[in-house]
Amino acid sequence: AEGETVVVEFFDYNCPYCRRAKPTVEGLIEADPGVRIVFREFPILGDDSVLASRAALAARAQGKYEEFHWALMALSGRIGEPQIMRAAEDLGMDLDQLRDDMESDAVSSHIDTSIALAQSLGITGTPSFVVGETILPGLVDQARLEDLVDDLRSGG
Repeated sequence: AEGETVVVEFFDYNCPYCRRAKPTVEGLIEADPGVRIVFREFPILGDDSVLASRAALAARAQGKYEEFHWALMALSGRIGEPQIMRAAEDLGMDLDQLRDDMESDAVSSHIDTSIALAQSLGITGTPSFVVGETILPGLVDQARLEDLVDDLRSGG
């Protein structure tokens, strides 16, 4: 969170390629403390994806966004309400508060903003990464992201 170089990831919790990108993103964070990852929920794979995004954003009110994000990304198969609530329960979250917060205007606005931002950038799929002015659709390896971060830092 303290990094000065920003990498944005547009993702969907039900995207298998986004889940495959998890180790890449974690590796980038571990390898370079100067990188700040900005996660942008882009729920394009149906109602369950919207529900998962709403839950993750609502988790912020309980200080659990990052933990909840990684827990959802570690799941396999289609994520629906049972898996979402089980993950929240496993993290000790207040499920009633989570459900209430999922319906908040702030959560809706955040998702709407992410969708509008993705559309303005021409992003149509997940995962998609943005480093500086470079947009990388699809699964990207850690070395490629590191190279782009280095280029951005050197003014490239």
